[in-house]
Amino acid sequence: MNALYEEYKIILERKDKLEDIDGEKSYTKYLFKEGINKILKKVGEESAELIIAAKDASMGAGAEDLSKPVVAEVADLFYHVLIMLAELGIPLSDVEAELEERAVKAGNLKEIRAVNKNT
Repeated sequence: MNALYEEYKIILERKDKLEDIDGEKSYTKYLFKEGINKILKKVGEESAELIIAAKDASMGAGAEDLSKPVVAEVADLFYHVLIMLAELGIPLSDVEAELEERAVKAGNLKEIRAVNKNT
């Protein structure tokens, strides 16, 4: 089982046991208790942090290893997106199926469009 499915399984277990009084301090449980608005706020924050890390990495070629912050921010974003999916009751397998469907359609672009790379 891959890491995303393992993480999603843990997230679902914590969601199912929100009311357990086990003394466990869980950020995941905290997010579920706060609700969808807090979860979506975190998805937005992590998206912005990833954008900044990627921009910094693109401008710093040849400096220190700037891929580490990008990888860390991608992991943070993935985690918060998994929380969002769990809160909405959307199985990770649905996302996987969508990606597989899109992969079948890859390469079927009818026309090349000009893209403004600054937007």
